[in-house]
Amino acid sequence: MVKSQMTPVLSPLKGSYELNDCQFLLEEVNCEYSTIEEKEMLIQSGKRHYSELLSQEAKPTDEYQKLFFDFTERYKVKLASHIYTLAKHINDSKMGPIVIVSLARAGTPIGVLVKKALIHFFSRDCVHYSISIIRDRGIDAVALDYIVKIKRHDPASLLFLDGWTAKGVITEELKRSIIRYNVSEETEILPELYVVSDTGGVADYCATREDYPIPSSMLNSTVSGLISRSIWKDPYKDAFHGCVINTHLENVDHSQWFVDTVFQTMKQTSLDCREVCEPMSRKCSSKDKMSNFIGMIAKKYSVIELNHIKPGIAESTRVMLRRVPSLLLVKSLDNQKIRHLLMLAKEKKIRVLEDPSLLFEACALIKTLNLEEDK
Repeated sequence: MVKSQMTPVLSPLKGSYELNDCQFLLEEVNCEYSTIEEKEMLIQSGKRHYSELLSQEAKPTDEYQKLFFDFTERYKVKLASHIYTLAKHINDSKMGPIVIVSLARAGTPIGVLVKKALIHFFSRDCVHYSISIIRDRGIDAVALDYIVKIKRHDPASLLFLDGWTAKGVITEELKRSIIRYNVSEETEILPELYVVSDTGGVADYCATREDYPIPSSMLNSTVSGLISRSIWKDPYKDAFHGCVINTHLENVDHSQWFVDTVFQTMKQTSLDCREVCEPMSRKCSSKDKMSNFIGMIAKKYSVIELNHIKPGIAESTRVMLRRVPSLLLVKSLDNQKIRHLLMLAKEKKIRVLEDPSLLFEACALIKTLNLEEDK
């Protein structure tokens, strides 16, 4: 249960980033935490929506943090190249000031990096807000009001940014929300999504379709400004969606270090800039492959709730960190890209199954709980 600390005031949070890197359009709230197991039971029973529940984030183990540093070193040039690719496409296609609206939290460090790239390499006037979007509940319309009505940014200057896509659930939520907002407020915000990796073929612009471990996907708030996953707050319709600031993790916060490391790599490396906008035929092909893959996994492993299938390295990582997994599928046990997933599976005693026919490097299944036992 969420309790507001005071009368809501529309004032951005800074998180643990430098002042100009990101403004979180979220309200800090007090939260009664649930265990991961309690949260899963309440979600699957339909008693609570996932956005109303939060588990207190635990400190990553020293071994896991070391792996995060290793992965950042291994993939920083690739990610730097992809960030530069996105920034160049944005620079080439958008006139005037740019307002980056990242989707908290996976999009937050990516938004910080794209903003830095646009300013440093292309001398663009750019501001970055990170706002909440929740499956089944939509984007935070109060946050959009703040950007458009209070800060008076031109609606045409907004662009939405996330870290990656998989099945496209949040992408579809974004498009529905923005279309609805445009009709309600008579604005013309483009309902388009930019991402680093678009394995599902659902984003409007991407830098790659490769399923690789974007290092920021390995951690939760300790690479996202110490901000928790966003929390749905109702009936406070004039307040931003809620969050918790995880001050208890300050000594293991790598948020600023991560963006500084990748940005320095961008400045020091000869980057391979590739075309972002791919032919629609390839997008459609990727979407069809994703749909067929989900159907095959559901049938093969008797999964009734399709939301319990999380394809790709990043989504599998989220399951292993925040949900109750039943099975981790991997294309190859020897794949260096999934070392962190195997570590998490070992810690949580989750069965790992090797399947060379997988469409992605990994796919995690959320455990379907026997709710009859809880009655």
